[in-house]
Amino acid sequence: MAQGPLLYSFRRCPYAMRARMSIVRENFQVELREVVLRDRPAHMMEISPKGTVPVLLFEDGTLIEESLEIMQHVLDWTLSEEESHWIARNDDEFKYHLDRYKYPNRYEGVDEIEQRTAASSYLMDLDTRLASHPPISEALSDGLFPFVRQFANHNREWFDAQDWGNVLTWLHENLDSEAFKICMKKYKQWTEGDDAIFFPLI
Repeated sequence: MAQGPLLYSFRRCPYAMRARMSIVRENFQVELREVVLRDRPAHMMEISPKGTVPVLLFEDGTLIEESLEIMQHVLDWTLSEEESHWIARNDDEFKYHLDRYKYPNRYEGVDEIEQRTAASSYLMDLDTRLASHPPISEALSDGLFPFVRQFANHNREWFDAQDWGNVLTWLHENLDSEAFKICMKKYKQWTEGDDAIFFPLI
């Protein structure tokens, strides 16, 4: 058993990313185990058979298997009605179209341009929200931007040419932040017997 909370994570997964962002914000120390999803550790599958990341295991055996719940625990974050609205739109509506835009061959009868257009409706609404006051909370921002990053990176030239300047500014600010640089530090795949890696190292 790890000394302190144990986090199974995968660097490029947006769900794991937003969990790590909360950990960085609070300097909430965990033992980090970097996972390769095609070669999941036996211990991770034993404690969380669904096989997805992030997974946060505490010394007393308490397990948190959802990224949003990890954020809420680490940040002591109770979502407002508006925050719940945007998280729901991101995790359900936007993620649905994002997956089909990025990986159209995984789904039957999917047109990636149609999926991109559908996802863009969310981004235009987010652009309007980012222009209004008060600004969205740091926690909500961290909960959303890893998914927008993934969408943008699929065709960055197209994304940067769209009329959502507030989203572009917001995304660039998040990607350029020191917290995100710490969040995205590269670690090798964890294997049984490796020395513990404690995260974040600030």
